[in-house]
Amino acid sequence: MELCLCYGWFGSIVFQNLLSPMPKLSRYIFAFLLLLVLVAIRGFEDYLFYDPYLSFFESDYLYMDSPRREVAKLTFFTSLRYLLNTLASLGILYFIFNDKIMIKFAALLFTVAFILLIIPFLYFVINPRQEDYYLFFNIRRFLIQPILLILLLPAFYYYKLKR
Repeated sequence: MELCLCYGWFGSIVFQNLLSPMPKLSRYIFAFLLLLVLVAIRGFEDYLFYDPYLSFFESDYLYMDSPRREVAKLTFFTSLRYLLNTLASLGILYFIFNDKIMIKFAALLFTVAFILLIIPFLYFVINPRQEDYYLFFNIRRFLIQPILLILLLPAFYYYKLKR
């Protein structure tokens, strides 16, 4: 009985702290740490993800044949990387703007963008043609890099200023 009362008291304190707004400095520190996560994803991409196109697009790819690839494995790791970038990006947006409605909207945008980008990505992976490499390069870039975060940060900031 005593243990239940103690846990209930401790649980209520923890729950109240979670509901109270975070100080700005703490939010910005967490946002910075998530930015470091994005940098780590980019920095360790060779070790974390299967992607034969990393070295392919670093070379003179317009005059080369497409590299050998495992479509299912490549799709899985590209999707995983997109998910990790998305989670870190949503966290950054949340800690900077502290607005759950914005985060829901951003999550919807990330989901729609993934669906719209993964379809042509798969087409270009399955049917590689040299004349499509540049378009494929840019579609792949949107999937593996946090470009949507770079677009949404100023858009949400402008929205907050006008509201």
